[in-house]
Amino acid sequence: MPAGAREPHFVRSFERGLAVIRAFDADHPELTLSEVARVSDLTRAAARRFLLTLFDLGYVTTDGRMFRLTPRVLELGYSYLSSFTLPQIAEPHLERLVAQIRESSSLCVLDGDDIVYVARVPTHRIMTATITVGTRFPAHVTSVGRVLLAQLPDEEIDDRVARADLRPLTARTIVSADLLRTELRRVRRQGYAIVDQELEEGLRSVAVPVRDRDGEAVAAVNIPVHASRNSVESVRRDLLPNLLATVARIEADLGLTGPARAASRGSGTRR
Repeated sequence: MPAGAREPHFVRSFERGLAVIRAFDADHPELTLSEVARVSDLTRAAARRFLLTLFDLGYVTTDGRMFRLTPRVLELGYSYLSSFTLPQIAEPHLERLVAQIRESSSLCVLDGDDIVYVARVPTHRIMTATITVGTRFPAHVTSVGRVLLAQLPDEEIDDRVARADLRPLTARTIVSADLLRTELRRVRRQGYAIVDQELEEGLRSVAVPVRDRDGEAVAAVNIPVHASRNSVESVRRDLLPNLLATVARIEADLGLTGPARAASRGSGTRR
């Protein structure tokens, strides 16, 4: 099939409608018609039709100029979350870990080239970005992303590294494809990842993969910390053992319930 071609079953109007919904995010909760059209790569007329349809269905509200999503949009993700047992299994263990170490912890899955937060127990905010369930970041610059990418076959790792956007987010971000592949091989050997201020200055994070009873990595748990209070060595010495113990308890419970339903296996791509 030629590049950019779609299967006969593909519904282009549905894709465009989803693009309109995805135009809104934490940084842009309100948008004008022109802004929605630009972000969604639609004409103003098409964007207007989609927005008014979403308004009629209760997914969008407007004051006549600015448009905003309504809480009803959450229904679109409810089927996924309600069938995905892993967050429910993990949350009590994350709460115990956070109470023990007094640092935040989250459970993430791989979705295309991103990681997505599916459970989170915060203590205090340490990142510039607001982190909630559903937040996503590029996988290759996060500790959870790297431990999940590292579990993939070598050929798939090569493909993902080749298409990754390796621009520097900080002065420490790995921007070399060769260095990133080397780092992923190291993460695979050691069984955990520590990312030192590559996603955001002042943020260090350690992550460990969560495996189902078949041994497949279905998610990862992280602990993010202030770099000013925690050296890489202290993260490895003081936090990693607690994280490993927590993940072992999650895996034990997961083994009793079977594979995590609806868990992302790293398939799919973002627009």
